[in-house]
Order: sequence, then structure tokens, then C-alpha cells
Amino acid sequence: MAPQARRRMITFVVIAFIIGLLVINSLFQHQNVKTLSYSSFLNKARSNSVNTAAINNSSGVITGTLDNGTNYTANGPVPALSSEVTTLKSDNVTVTFANPSSLAAELFPYLIWILLIGGFMYYISRQARGQMNGMMSVGRSKAKQFNEDRPKTTFSDVAGYLGVKQEISEVVEFLKNPGRYKNIGATIPKGLLLVGPPGTGKTMLARAVAGEAGVPFFSVSGSDFMEMFVGVGASRVRDLFATARKQSPAIVFVDEIDSIGRKRGAGLGGGHDEREQTLNQMLSEMDGFEPTEGVVVIAATNRPDVLDPALLRPGRFDRQIVVPLPDLEERLPILVVHSKGKPLDPSVDMSIVARGTPGMSGADLANLVNEAALHAVRRNSPTIGMEDFESSRDRVLMGQERDTMVLQDDERERIAFHESGHALLAYVLDKTDPLHKITIIPRGMALGVTMTLPEEDRHIMSRQHLEDSLCMRMGGRVAELLVYGDLSTGAADDLQRNTELARRMVREWGMSKEIGPMAWGSNNQVFLGEDLMHTRDYSDHTSKVIDDEIERILREQESRAIEVLTLHRRGLEALTRALLERETIDGADAARLIDEANGEPVHPAGTKTVSALSGIGKSTPAKEATPVGAAATSPATPPAPATPNWQPPTLPAV
Repeated sequence: MAPQARRRMITFVVIAFIIGLLVINSLFQHQNVKTLSYSSFLNKARSNSVNTAAINNSSGVITGTLDNGTNYTANGPVPALSSEVTTLKSDNVTVTFANPSSLAAELFPYLIWILLIGGFMYYISRQARGQMNGMMSVGRSKAKQFNEDRPKTTFSDVAGYLGVKQEISEVVEFLKNPGRYKNIGATIPKGLLLVGPPGTGKTMLARAVAGEAGVPFFSVSGSDFMEMFVGVGASRVRDLFATARKQSPAIVFVDEIDSIGRKRGAGLGGGHDEREQTLNQMLSEMDGFEPTEGVVVIAATNRPDVLDPALLRPGRFDRQIVVPLPDLEERLPILVVHSKGKPLDPSVDMSIVARGTPGMSGADLANLVNEAALHAVRRNSPTIGMEDFESSRDRVLMGQERDTMVLQDDERERIAFHESGHALLAYVLDKTDPLHKITIIPRGMALGVTMTLPEEDRHIMSRQHLEDSLCMRMGGRVAELLVYGDLSTGAADDLQRNTELARRMVREWGMSKEIGPMAWGSNNQVFLGEDLMHTRDYSDHTSKVIDDEIERILREQESRAIEVLTLHRRGLEALTRALLERETIDGADAARLIDEANGEPVHPAGTKTVSALSGIGKSTPAKEATPVGAAATSPATPPAPATPNWQPPTLPAV
């Protein structure tokens, strides 16, 4: 029982108890009354022992008090004899006459008890009926209906995605003006499946449909159909579509449909699994024996690969609309929408910010603008400037700056060499993304970061680009090996990402001469049932060839990184000196240091750096680390003096 219902019941019981006490007291107050015969009453009156006498004209009952204060009652004649009344008055008895009481007055005490007991029984039955209704309503749909008077989200609130909005707007127009399409023989699509990565705005597009359609719109999550009771999900699906049919034309939006639309038979529950029953009912409602007319289903998922094929066929989800990550032209209007109403500095150029945020979704861009506003508040600025967007992007891409982490001098130097190795290869190699920033300030889970940004959105990658990326990630490990002659744990993430990339080059993309133009896919399965039934589709010999090819690719790129870093050793040392002094270097300064150490430009001016892309690109001043236990005002001694006489450690033979 709910706490509110429990409190109401306790209050009701307390009130009933108090009323009962009052009624019982009134009913049993005559227990102290002395009953006299009529002759005894007359004798006591003659002996002046009676003080008062009240005679009931209807029943002849005489009540009153004796001289000792005792209440009495006696039955007299009806009607009362006038001679006896005169005698009572002569004996100094105060005589009064009571009019006959009504039947209602006599039954009133009993009526109160009847009402109390009846009210209590009604309350109990109502509680039981409410619980029964709650149990019976478990199969009702939990969909929320959006009315026209509620706040609207329209297509104008969704920036970019012109093609996506056009396909969805056709369905909205069909619902508004069906005759225009029926005249030419077109039928309304029964289902639209929005597919895309998380944060691309699939749910917002559905809300925009609700604002534009002008028809009943039902919104429900896929998880709302599932309960612990078998058959509840199917019952809710039936109730949802029955309600939508009554108000057709209508739109039903199912968010995260993969929670109920996964492939049947993939789990261990068999065909009687609750989720599969729910899916079967969904399939029947969308395109079964009784077709659904005037009801359009819009669903959203970021995992279309796990959906049941019967759900994706024409007649159920007729259209699959891909909502991809926004490209450069779409990121700009998205940033403009999210920055609307915020005080921006005149120097802020949103086109520059858009170019510096490749691969970000709409949710990421909204978070970027919000983080920039928070950074402006932290520095007590009334407006949001470009430096706020730069700091916000660093926080989103690399994590929060960890000012409290104190590094030892030898750790700091090793990290500087590690990041310099990445940065030098990113600048020297032809097909890597342009160098943007290098820092040895710990951010997030990383102790240092080398940041590269593409000049433009890239949709496919060539083999040379992949190999240069592998080589660049090897730069940190190779730089430590060249300088110190041993390795550290700092390259763990680089090796993991390189191994995964090389494995995909061999197994999926056919970039190995030994394997040839064959793709073996991935062993990662979504369901336990598929994993149990999975058999490897290549032999043990092929597996060994794949492992050998992965090893060959990685060793070739490691040797290539050693060759390039050995050739540009002076540039590596110059970058390390600058990092130890300033902790953060932008791409332009890094390119200048490498070119000066090389004696001539490695690339034409500005072609391998993107510091101009951000509009900031200024190196930050040095921030000395504070050793543990020292005062905050006492900076530590830099591990290497920034003077021309500085010499790197003795190099081992390579």
C-alpha cells in the first residue's frame, strides 16, 4: 500500500474510534439509573425523597433525581393522572412533561454505528478494487500523447540534416493532406527507422515531427513494453496501436527500438521469451492480417545490426533514414542554434570552431558550447571568447586538466620525449592529419597529448594514410627507445589502438598481400546465443597468417618510425626542450622548431599545421609542477634548463 493511502486509512480509523467512544458513552450512560416501581415512586414522593419528575406523555415513563442525587426511572400510567400530578406538586416535586420523541431521534445512535461500519466497508472495498484495477492495467500502454497546445519543437529548431528532414516531412505532409498523395496512387509509409550514432538528434527529429504534424503523436520507449510478467509487453503493444487507430491519422514514436526488436532465437530464452512475444505482436500490428491504416510508426536506434530482419522488411519499416554525424556544413548551423541567446565575443568565428570539431555529434557540439560558457564564467568574462571554445574543445577531446597531479622530473622528461616523437612524425609524414597541439599537462587519463585535426571531413582512408597513422602512434614508444634505450608503460594505449587498426587492415580491408582480397569480419557477437553457435570461418593456418601479417605491419611501421626520428633527431630534441619549458606548444610553433632544427622546411609553409584553424594557437606560459609536500608558492626546479648549452642524454646504439 502506498504511504499516502496508508496515512488516509490511519486517519479514518482514528476518527471512527473517537466517534465510537462518544456514541458508546451516550448509549450506556443509563447504566447508573435506578429503576423504581410506580408505587415505590409515589411512596418516595410522599416522603419528600423525590426532587424532580419528568413525565413522558407518550410512554408514561417518569425520570428524575432523588434527594440523594440518584437518577431514577419508573413506568406510570398513560396518560398521567391529574390527581397524582397534583399530589406530586404538593409534595414539593418539580414536575415537567416531555413531548414524545421521534423515531429518528431514538434510532440516531444506532444509525451512527451503521454509517461508520458501512463507510469502513466501502473504504476497504474501494482499496481492494483500486489494487485490482492496478493489476489489470499493467497491460496498458505507457505511451505519452502530445497535444497541439503543448510546447512545440519544429524542423526549424533542428539545424542541418536537410535530406533527413525532407524524408520525414513527406510523412507529415501525407498525414496533413492525404488526398494530394492518394490522387497519384501513393500510399503512406508504415514505418520510418531513424538510424545513426548516439547524439545525432534522432529523438529531436521525432519531437519536431510531433510539432509539425498536427495529428496525435504517441511517444514511448522500447523498454516501456517490458515487465516481469509474461505477456505484458504484447498487451501494451496491442493497447498502443488500438489507441492510435481510434485517433488516426496518428504517429507512434518508439525510441530505442532495439530493446524489443532484437533478432529472434539469438538468446537462450527460446520462442516463449517475453521480448520475442512483444516483437511478434509489434510485427503483427504493423503489417499483419488486419492492416493498420493511418498509423505511422517512427523508430530510432543506434544498433540497426541487431534488429530482426522481419522488422526491417518493406511493409513494416519502409524507409531507413540514416542520421549521420554532421559534416562541416552542418556543424556550423548546429553551433549557431546552440549558441543562440549566449553573449559571444565579436572575435568568435563559428566557422572556425566548426572546422575544429570533426567527428562531433549534435550532442557533443551542444556540450562544447556549454563548456565554453562555463569556462567564460570561471575567468569572470561577460562574454564567451575564442579561448573559451579552445579550452572547451580540449576538455571534450582530451579531458579535464589535472592541475593537482605532480610528476617527477624524470617522468616529465620522458613524457616530453614521448609526445615529441608523436608530434614530429605527425608533422613529417605526408598523409597524417595536420598537427594542432602538443601538451605534457596531464588531461583526463593521459599524462600528455599530441592532438591532430583533419583539414576537412574524411569518409574513406587510403592504405598510406593508415600506415602513416600507425607510424605516428609508434613515435612515442620509439622516441623513448632512442633516448633512454628502454621502454615504459606510457605506450600501452598506442599499441592497443595500433594492433586493432592493423588487424582490421588485414582481416576486413584486404590490405595484406598474404591474405589477399578476402574479408573475415569480426568475431564480436551481440548475443550470447550467437556466440555459442559461432564457428570460425577460417582455418588455423589462416589464423596464423593473419597474426603474422599483423606483426609484420606493426614491425615495419616501428622500423619506419625509428628511421624518421633518427633522421630528425635535432627536431625531436628541440621539441622536447620547448615542451619542458612551456608545457604546451601549438602546431605552428612545433613546425617552426622542427624546420629550424632540420635546416630547411620539411613541408611548404602552413601545410601540416592547423593552429590557424582554431584562431588561437598561442603557446601557454610555463607552469612549474609543485612537488609533493612543498608549498604552492615554491616551484620545483625544472628538470632541464632551457639554455642553448642543454644536451640530451647519451644515446644508445641503434
